[in-house]
Amino acid sequence: MLIALVLVLGSVMITLDTTVVNVALNRLSQDFDAPLGTIQWVATGYSLALGAVIPSTAWAVGRFGARRLYLGAIVAFAAGSLLAGLAWNIGSLIAFRVLQGFGGGMVMPVGMTILLRAAGPERLGRFMSTLGLAILVGPLAGPVLGGWLIDEVSWRWMFFINLPIGAAVVVLAARMFPRDVPEERRPLDVPGLLMLSPGLAALIYGVTRGGDQGDFGSPGVLAALAAGAVLIVAFVVRALTARHPLIDLGLFRDRTYAAAAGTLTLFTLGYFGSMLLLPLYFQVVRGESATMAGLLGIPFAFGSGTAAQFAGRLVDRVPPGRLVPVSVATSLTGFVLLTVQLDADAPYWGLCGAMLLMGAGGGATGIPAMTAATRGMSHGQVPAASTTVNMINTTAMAIGMALASVILSALMSDLVPAGGDGGALQALHRLTPEAHAAIAQPLADAFQQTYLFTLAMLTLSLVPALLLPRRVKEPHD
Repeated sequence: MLIALVLVLGSVMITLDTTVVNVALNRLSQDFDAPLGTIQWVATGYSLALGAVIPSTAWAVGRFGARRLYLGAIVAFAAGSLLAGLAWNIGSLIAFRVLQGFGGGMVMPVGMTILLRAAGPERLGRFMSTLGLAILVGPLAGPVLGGWLIDEVSWRWMFFINLPIGAAVVVLAARMFPRDVPEERRPLDVPGLLMLSPGLAALIYGVTRGGDQGDFGSPGVLAALAAGAVLIVAFVVRALTARHPLIDLGLFRDRTYAAAAGTLTLFTLGYFGSMLLLPLYFQVVRGESATMAGLLGIPFAFGSGTAAQFAGRLVDRVPPGRLVPVSVATSLTGFVLLTVQLDADAPYWGLCGAMLLMGAGGGATGIPAMTAATRGMSHGQVPAASTTVNMINTTAMAIGMALASVILSALMSDLVPAGGDGGALQALHRLTPEAHAAIAQPLADAFQQTYLFTLAMLTLSLVPALLLPRRVKEPHD
């Protein structure tokens, strides 16, 4: 339990940072005079870096040991936080966020590996739910604390706040984590790494660039999309034929693992892809401050964190095939209720009620699905299984945020003067209060239409969720 609580503190630092940045996007767009398509890379670039480094985690655990690797990842994340807080323009901020992501990307999968080995499969759900405390604390405290710092101090402090937390995690982990023991070292699949990470980056860049320009047929966009597709196909071919692939695609032969991975992919695309929308809606459409936008997000975070605690314990007794579909359907119901209400003067009590359902369903989906995917794995498969699950989550999150940003930017650019160049959010900041009030309802309609993407992804995620086993899977010997 002590190990789990230290891991919670490290995970809180990661989730705190992610949720704070979502609230800050509007202010960053103002301060750096940058369009949404550029500003969203502060979040997307970080998520993409998380996904880029995760594939090498299983190799790194064998090479350096889980304890040493975790300590190094926390130090790297804190260093990236310091540099991000010192950024002088939007380009440097995005670059330092990427550096931050390289450190943060290893925190969750390595932490899961340490926890899986310490807890054992029979207590896995209980301790995974303890780790889920980060899902409660980070999203609850992050938007409120971040909004206050942004409004009253400076956006730079949303990164500096990570430094004392990181120092505490390093001291506690160094004292409490079990010493590393020698493990079998596998060679790093360097060609696979050089295919997968740039391939994902090129695809996301092509999608966001095409959305900014309103033209997916331009040579630059087509080149990025084609390069990304070719690299990812080449990676899949190599992973199926290499002796020591970067990602063990053989894990997907296990029906439970494949169903859980499919559920997480589609659910994360919609659920986490929409995370930047609500703070922007409250600030752009309703004119709220960053602090108020954070406060209004409390029902969502409370529902998510509380449900994660119950669901993590339930999955030790209730089959995932009975639990996860209900959780997905609950979140989908909440998103439907939010979407139908979303206009320029929707009552906040109605939106908060919908957010409570959205969060509760999301919190009760992630941990049971991840537990179902990793519970049946042997000791040697644990690093690869936890690495792949975390890579799926972070990559789907990055792609989902990029797609949501593209859809919203395209819809807003038709409403705001001089917004057709991709600078719709910038143009909004230059409007007079009267002009802004005149387009408040069309702006709300743009957010409402963007949420249709989320509804589609969550509906599709029900399909693999229904394929999860309807009895508790026993671990391998």
